[in-house]
Amino acid sequence: MKRTQLFLVVGFAVAAAFGAIWFLPIQGQVIVTTGNAAQTMVFPQTRLEPHGQAADLFIADNVAWSNVGLGVNGKLFPAADWQANPNRVVTWRWELASNDLNGELVFYHSCQTGCVERTRLMLGKANSIVEANQWNPTKLGVVSANPNRDWHGRSGWDVEMTYSTLAEDKESGIDELARHVYRADAQHLRVLVRVDYAPGQTLPPANDNVALSQYLNYARRLARDARLRSVYGYIIGSGFNDPASNSPAPNVLVTPEWYARIFNGYGEEVTRTDNIIQVIHQENPQARVLVGPVRPFKMQQDGTTKYAIDAPWLNYMNTLVALLDETARAKMQAGFALTAPDGFAVNAPGRPNAPELEGHAAADEPRTDLKRAAWNGAQAGFRVYRDWLDIINAYPTTRGLPVYINATNTFSPDEGIVPAQNYPRGWLTSAYQVINSEPQVQSLIWFLDEDQSADGRWDAYSLTKGIGRVYDAAKEFDELLQR
Repeated sequence: MKRTQLFLVVGFAVAAAFGAIWFLPIQGQVIVTTGNAAQTMVFPQTRLEPHGQAADLFIADNVAWSNVGLGVNGKLFPAADWQANPNRVVTWRWELASNDLNGELVFYHSCQTGCVERTRLMLGKANSIVEANQWNPTKLGVVSANPNRDWHGRSGWDVEMTYSTLAEDKESGIDELARHVYRADAQHLRVLVRVDYAPGQTLPPANDNVALSQYLNYARRLARDARLRSVYGYIIGSGFNDPASNSPAPNVLVTPEWYARIFNGYGEEVTRTDNIIQVIHQENPQARVLVGPVRPFKMQQDGTTKYAIDAPWLNYMNTLVALLDETARAKMQAGFALTAPDGFAVNAPGRPNAPELEGHAAADEPRTDLKRAAWNGAQAGFRVYRDWLDIINAYPTTRGLPVYINATNTFSPDEGIVPAQNYPRGWLTSAYQVINSEPQVQSLIWFLDEDQSADGRWDAYSLTKGIGRVYDAAKEFDELLQR
């Protein structure tokens, strides 16, 4: 009888010429085999061949994977070439420049439907381990975090954006999103990804099932992609009650019914699973799927389920939450779990020039109820978040769910005055103190940090640019992180 042998097979060896380069962590595979171990092959196999200050990386595998890529410090690179070998082994080659020879390298396959990790290695010296308690969570965050921002040891929030119709776009596609998530991870930030259908069209136009199918396929790809596994949550659309968020299809607005159809399948057979929350949870049950924010103070769309305060944006929100709750309860009764929202993203814009302040300091606006008589007592400023909370907590499957203020500043959509013109010193500090006393509200995220638009359209909001009165907001943000 042949003796059973135990072998530890290490997948690669480092060239002596790279004496200062380490491969960490050392990863291997344990194989239990009978017979001659020399005949046992373990895949994938990795080989590094240095030449000068650069190197070629070879990865061999016994599966001819399609759409492979090498993630180098968050950026995905296609193979320089590949070749088929005997025994159905395929070898891919990458050319690595000197600045790529220090960091994390990950081999992915099937990236057309969401990159799947096959193996990884680390080049260079090990970084010192940072204890988790050195990065204390904060509710403060920003949209489009500046990678050079000093977070002063705080684990804040970052909101990134992606479009289903631009999945392969070099500047704003899924690979660029993955790069942003990677660098946010390096800053110890918690990332919320807002998933839109197309620029100017936050969600598929109502009753456009072809567009809906494309959107759902992209959501599945996001949930499946190993590069995005650290994403804290996905925000489904934004401002969908505003015609400006439906500009390519202005005559086909996103109603509460259509949003609920997209989100958890309202109006369809209870057994159907072609909706955002079930598609994402099928691929990644741990992913948080958040209802996107209704835009406050917008009159163009109403809702059939009236809220206690009769205002169009509140009626829209109340109708939407009622439909989501109804659908989630029906699906649960049919045996489908994880179909209620995992939370809500909301907008809470300030209004420091509101006449209802009546002598209160403009910086105290977040602490002040601005119940506008013309709006039947609806909040007219930052404290609209309290109206959102009241609606969310009125329904069984949404009561108590976490709420994320994913966009705030002192721009009210019906006034049109940018923060660079109207920000009062101390406003962000007040808002932060208010939200810190709200256990259900998880974040206070300023729109925005780094303006990446080509035309600078958001410069007057940008903390990084600090134009006009936003200079004070940027200074406060930095000071609050240090408290």
